[in-house]
Amino acid sequence: MKKIVDYRKLLNVDKNAELKDLKSVYRTLMKDCHPDKFQQEEEKSEAEARSKDIIEAYHFLVSIAPETREQNIETYTETITKSNILDFEYKQQVLNIQFFDGSAYEYFDVPKAIYVKLVNADSPGRFARRHIFSDFPYRNVAKVAEPA
Repeated sequence: MKKIVDYRKLLNVDKNAELKDLKSVYRTLMKDCHPDKFQQEEEKSEAEARSKDIIEAYHFLVSIAPETREQNIETYTETITKSNILDFEYKQQVLNIQFFDGSAYEYFDVPKAIYVKLVNADSPGRFARRHIFSDFPYRNVAKVAEPA
């Protein structure tokens, strides 16, 4: 959740920001800090680093936006109901679950106790359907990792 909060703070948007608001803020920030606007190397490299952070924040926030999730709800529902869990990994309250159908999702702000219960569950898929899939913010990372 810290990552989400930090990205929202970087773009200066609240949690209710819609996709059109994110896009508008993103474009404005990129105009202000685009590396081509600066002549000196030091300023140019600072602007480049800042623009990379802004791009990462924008793409991340778009991927977890309610509108994006609504557009992909059918695919997500099909994955979590019909495909079994291939593998999962937990790092800093982010649970990454890979499915046999090739998709992968990140779930944010997952307590370590939930992860431990997932590891010890007789059926990780059943446990995840009951306690993870609908309870935590998520994004499709397989889609994010694809080339643009």
